[in-house]
Amino acid sequence: MSTVTSAPAVLKGGEWIIRESKPEDIFTPEDFNGEQKMIMEMCTTFVSNEVLPIIERIDKLEPGLMPSLLDKAGEQGLLGVSIPEEYGGLGKDFVTSTLVNEGLGSGFSFSVAIAAHTGIGTLPILYFGTPEQKQKYIPKLTTGEWKGSYGLTEPNSGSDALSAKTSAKLSSDGKYYLLNGQKCWITNGGFADVYTVFAKVVGDNLPADKAGFTAFIVDRGIEGFTQGPEEHKMGIKGSSTVQLYFQDAKVPVENVLGEIGKGHIIAFNILNIGRLKLCAAALGGAKGAATTAIQYANTREQFKQPIAQFGAMKHKMAEMAIRIWVAESALYRTAKWIDNKEQELIQEGKPFSEALLAGAEEYAIECAMLKVFGSEVLDFVVDEGVQIHGGNGFSAEYIISRAYRDSRINRIFEGTNEINRLLTVDMVLKRAMKGRLDLMGPATAVQKELMSIPDFSSGDEGAFAKELKLIASMKKAILMVAGAAVQKLMMKIESEQEILMNIADMAINVFHAESALLRAIKIADHQGEPAAALYLDMARTYLYDTADRVSKSGRDAINAFAGGDEQRMMLLGIKRFTKAEPFNSKDARRRIADKLIGDNRYSF
Repeated sequence: MSTVTSAPAVLKGGEWIIRESKPEDIFTPEDFNGEQKMIMEMCTTFVSNEVLPIIERIDKLEPGLMPSLLDKAGEQGLLGVSIPEEYGGLGKDFVTSTLVNEGLGSGFSFSVAIAAHTGIGTLPILYFGTPEQKQKYIPKLTTGEWKGSYGLTEPNSGSDALSAKTSAKLSSDGKYYLLNGQKCWITNGGFADVYTVFAKVVGDNLPADKAGFTAFIVDRGIEGFTQGPEEHKMGIKGSSTVQLYFQDAKVPVENVLGEIGKGHIIAFNILNIGRLKLCAAALGGAKGAATTAIQYANTREQFKQPIAQFGAMKHKMAEMAIRIWVAESALYRTAKWIDNKEQELIQEGKPFSEALLAGAEEYAIECAMLKVFGSEVLDFVVDEGVQIHGGNGFSAEYIISRAYRDSRINRIFEGTNEINRLLTVDMVLKRAMKGRLDLMGPATAVQKELMSIPDFSSGDEGAFAKELKLIASMKKAILMVAGAAVQKLMMKIESEQEILMNIADMAINVFHAESALLRAIKIADHQGEPAAALYLDMARTYLYDTADRVSKSGRDAINAFAGGDEQRMMLLGIKRFTKAEPFNSKDARRRIADKLIGDNRYSF
């Protein structure tokens, strides 16, 4: 009995769990048009020519250097790729803006600065500002004349952002809000001209609609606004990070961003986009680090041959490539979904900003998963890169050590990976309860299947049938574990974070495995299986490993909440749903590695 049914070309957020996708339904990097490829090349050239030659100076926080790089990026249009033409931008689609984040992702601290400027530094005003606010700020943020920043985190409110203590009180003359409080870990804070700052509007006898968590546009130089010294950080040393202080800081009333008491809407919506874009930047960084490691392995000789020729090294380089390629597959699949949703809403008459925010919200589940996976792929790649370098990898003279240090922040940025894992499951369950996602029927079907005699028939033996069947079966495993956990624990499930993270890991791995497999099949359909051989090697190797990962996460969850016959039945179900055909992943990895070694770079 199958719980997977035919799907439309574009799925709703989270719907991939219960519906199948076809290769022709998904967007892949092979679908980039000529203009997108040109923009990607422009981004990578900018990093190579303008950033990497002065990376040591950047890391020393040389005064004026980072702002000058942002100015140069603005001159080339890289700050305004997604900005509408009416504000001086290029007005490109969401896929293209995602591609820019990837292309600039290998620039270490510069990547952080430009991502912060074009993302959290600009988008809140673009999406939530009044026409007057947009006209005043967006053109100058687009050119780089003004630099943007974002003040949300406080010393005692990180993940729990809504507990912030910074306050805003209307002045006696009604012309200003007086801000009082402190913000910390403010990227670009040392040189920004414009800040989006969050504070709680307070005051005596305020009506409910005039109080609460609110966003403000704060200009550098206003009375009562000061900044602290640059923070000394483990990595991204060239990224300006300061604290902001407000002592009766006078913010004009016309600088309220959005609605009073609705600041959380701005914060959470910007985070959805930021998570996907962080995955893109991490992907660019991972490709750069992989190339660095491959080139070192080709030149470093031990035992009278390059270390790249040893099986242990080939395994490492191939696994780097596999995880990068898998992350890329899921990233652009999702980016296109968001783009399609945005265009659909625009055609219905929705404004640009409202359409994009709604598109990102629709796929908030996938954005959270991408953030987790992308940041952990980068961490894996730089760690293995250091290992390939051996002792030299521990030396500051080698750029891989910088990649290692700089990578670590990405698992904390845009909500920690733990928070995003919890959000992944929480959002799925809430959508199911609200009727946005029909999980009940498929979950019930899986429960019935568990009680039936297993179907050992081979079924359809067409090309890739076994692989596609394994994906469908692992989706059943997710439904089985999640459904049983909800039934067993009810409202207590929110406090069982370990179980929720187990389920999230199952979902993250299956989504990425499916994305990679569909991409490989699509390449095979278009170019023939011989041309797609290495892509199929990557997809199959990741799928083979995913079965083990899903099995482990599923068993851990089941053992945490079930017992007796129920436990035994579900453990048998996990075994059934994650059974993979034998596959020689060693030889597959060697074939992948030989391609990388021959090209002397990451080349997929």
